[in-house]
Amino acid sequence: MKKPDPLPMEPARPVVRARHIGLVIGVIILLVIAAQAIVIIEPGERGILLQWGRVTGTVFNEGLSFKFPIAETVDVMDVKTLKLETEASAASKDLQIVTSTIALNFRVKPESAIWLRQNIGLDYQFKVIDPAIQESIKAATAQFTAEELITKRPVVREQMKLNLQEKLSTLSGNSIFVEDFNIINFDFSDEFNRAIESKVTAEQLALKAERDLERIKTEAQQKIEQAKAEAESIRIQSEALKENADILQLRWIEKWNGNLPQYLGNSEGIILSLPK
Repeated sequence: MKKPDPLPMEPARPVVRARHIGLVIGVIILLVIAAQAIVIIEPGERGILLQWGRVTGTVFNEGLSFKFPIAETVDVMDVKTLKLETEASAASKDLQIVTSTIALNFRVKPESAIWLRQNIGLDYQFKVIDPAIQESIKAATAQFTAEELITKRPVVREQMKLNLQEKLSTLSGNSIFVEDFNIINFDFSDEFNRAIESKVTAEQLALKAERDLERIKTEAQQKIEQAKAEAESIRIQSEALKENADILQLRWIEKWNGNLPQYLGNSEGIILSLPK
């Protein structure tokens, strides 16, 4: 009996495809691992290298750096000048409640980035800066009356800035530097605002009254001086008349228009018509 012919063998295409897929996956994994090894630090930043969560003491400066994937990570810390605006309420020396709005420019010292990350953390603003601002403003505000906060604003600003820098140096291990500090606004209670408005109005009225009094005094003095001048003029004329009686006739002649009166009366009431 004749044996049947063997069936033809099909090519092992599924095995080849699986190998290709595995190779692609391997390349992708290698690329991902290689990408995790690359660290790019932007301008104005510093990279704190951590190994399994531990601060190593290595700082990456701006530019391209490398790390071991998975085992090492990098925390980026901004060391550029940053701006912060916030409010703080405090009592003045005369127990007025004042809300201060301030603007703070600060920066982290690059050489202190490791200490700040290791001892405080990346949320240093919440842990250090915000409490320092509140305490510094309260301490400075208590040294001045509410009126002095307005009239001595530059002095108040410098005191707040000094308090803040000292407090930040203590809390942050001298890692944070205050570049600029400005008071944007003081907000007082409604009662104090009304009192200030009344005081200003009273001062303006007093100043107006004082000016009016000075004007009246000046006008009165001018009248006195004018009267003195007129009296002196009369005295001089009287003295002149005593010394020269003919001066009256001279004055009369100077004022006469050259016409004689039409009627003249005597003591008996007789009236005569004079020719023109």
